[in-house]
Amino acid sequence: MPNGAFPFIIPCDKINYSMEFYAPWACCRAKAGTAERKAYMTILIKNGHVVDPLTRMDGDYDVLIEDNRIKKVAATIEEEAGQVIDAKGCYVMPGFIDLHVHFRDPGLEYKETLKTGGAAAVRGGVTTVCAMPNTKPVIDDGAKVRDVHERAKKDSLANVIQIGAVTKEQKGKELADIEGMAREGCHAISEDGKSVMDASLYRKGMKAAKACGISVFAHCEDINMVEGGVMNADENARRLGMKGITNSVEDVIVARDILLAKETGVRLHLCHCSTADSVEMIRLAKEEGLPVTGEVCPHHFTLCTDDIKEDDGNYKMNPPLRSKKDVEALRKGLADGVMDVIATDHAPHSEEEKNQSMEKAFFGIVGLETSAALTYTELVKPGILSIMDMAEKMSFNPAKILGLEEKGSVSEGKIADIVIFDPDKSYAIDKNTFASKGKNTPFDGYPVTGKVRYTLVDGRIVYKDEKN
Repeated sequence: MPNGAFPFIIPCDKINYSMEFYAPWACCRAKAGTAERKAYMTILIKNGHVVDPLTRMDGDYDVLIEDNRIKKVAATIEEEAGQVIDAKGCYVMPGFIDLHVHFRDPGLEYKETLKTGGAAAVRGGVTTVCAMPNTKPVIDDGAKVRDVHERAKKDSLANVIQIGAVTKEQKGKELADIEGMAREGCHAISEDGKSVMDASLYRKGMKAAKACGISVFAHCEDINMVEGGVMNADENARRLGMKGITNSVEDVIVARDILLAKETGVRLHLCHCSTADSVEMIRLAKEEGLPVTGEVCPHHFTLCTDDIKEDDGNYKMNPPLRSKKDVEALRKGLADGVMDVIATDHAPHSEEEKNQSMEKAFFGIVGLETSAALTYTELVKPGILSIMDMAEKMSFNPAKILGLEEKGSVSEGKIADIVIFDPDKSYAIDKNTFASKGKNTPFDGYPVTGKVRYTLVDGRIVYKDEKN
């Protein structure tokens, strides 16, 4: 055994026959003594560089995990452990929390399931996800939230928080069962995939969310202004003969939603922001002290509309890739703290749905397995963000928005959701290696640096990179 580690026993319900995904939960043998049981319930991470946004710890430390908690963080830990992980040359960071994914379960399992989505998440170092409600049926009442949560505990390697819809069936006519969904732990409501265009009804939904102590996650898009657009409205759309989507399609709803949040007092989180004016409006809202946060997706801070060289459905996303000016504004917003979160908007589709003209292809790309590498490559390596900033925006800030006080930190007493990230590994993204059912990405073959080596959820190793 490597590092002198003890053997471990994996319970039957956690066995995954993939070489990369497993949960070596330290089960005790029936006749084991107390000391031996203790050894079987511990993991020791040695020689890693701990990055913790809560304590601002940023240096070489060992981390001892017992059961599902971080027991000790110290310069050197010599205690016996059931398993030892040598993290030399790697960052030991809080597990990433993705506020914006589409797991398509229930009803659209041919695109993704709780099992495949969870496997994709942990492969990307993501230990908790917020699943959007635009499934079939739409998640619009407490019973449906409870069903997803119960199935996710059995099927998903990552923790799943189901987000509830704002309106019944997302039809924009009648409020969903917001109180019932909040009781089942949905943490936020969202009409993601669209905006609630009836501002009066939306305001009522915000008031209900405020009363329940949950947030509103806003997809900002004035559907009446889209007019059949499939990509950013600019010279590239004209070159390809495509209808364009202007920045104002997003911006007018961002402005509306901030004003409604100001009136209702609800915590508003603006999803997948893509324009320079969205960044500026969030800046102004924060200066006024409003409870408004914003997220940026890796594809929006990495690519711009100039990168669309031909008619390729894998570049079709909503909101679309914008101009270089918008990309720079998003990067600056992340750097100066206006933009709080990096999330993926992971949106798997079948090959048939994406491998066609942008005019007919479905909106959306996958992102769970590429977000950490793209963030490190595009933002940390160039010095736009520090590694601490990366941990804040991918873990600590999302935990704060969700009210998850025991997550988002590598410090004593916290839940042991941890990612071990190698900052020196360079490679090209290969969609054929994805655990997700969705292979729809414009980043196939894209050169990156930074790779997840281990992911731990609730003190269990659920992913280990077996390849170099």
